[in-house]
Amino acid sequence: MRVLVVHAHPVETSFNRAIHDTVVAALTAKGHLVDDLNLYDEGFRAAMSRDERLRYHEVPENQTPEIKPYVDRLLGTDAAVFVFPVWNYGFPAILKGYFDRIFLPGVSFRLDDGKLSPNLDNIRKVAFITTYGGDRWRTWLMGDPPRKVVKRWGWATFRTPPQYLALYDMNNNGEARLKGFLDKVRSHMSAF
Repeated sequence: MRVLVVHAHPVETSFNRAIHDTVVAALTAKGHLVDDLNLYDEGFRAAMSRDERLRYHEVPENQTPEIKPYVDRLLGTDAAVFVFPVWNYGFPAILKGYFDRIFLPGVSFRLDDGKLSPNLDNIRKVAFITTYGGDRWRTWLMGDPPRKVVKRWGWATFRTPPQYLALYDMNNNGEARLKGFLDKVRSHMSAF
């Protein structure tokens, strides 16, 4: 199976990068073909341009030369895994920009007579793996926006229930808990 792994963290020595590396290694070990997309390493531009917004509903003209390679990677995969930190109870700007610029009409959804329909029929499995600075209780009080977005938008976008793995209270976890989370990620990806 071809798996697109989208990573969104700027620091190569971060625990989030260790999660990413674990995902790639586990998927590769299971014989999957991994398309590793590190948004920071590739210099992905998160901000939608004026021209992109004006063409947004014009299919296929909305796939500008700058974003077409990313669209092709998304449409050419069987599964997707997104690895990212939660910052300020949301996606990092670069990942939000990826969703805004790449998940376009005619790509991730269709608009037929004003009715929205999912369009990513090629993706059979999807997982979101993340870390939170806040603990589970504080995150629950805030409504856990990233989890809600993934579970609601992700299901409608991908036509399959997304897996969601989260490590809360990132800054207060000891080595044993961090290792335990990497083991959990490895186990999930080995069965992906």
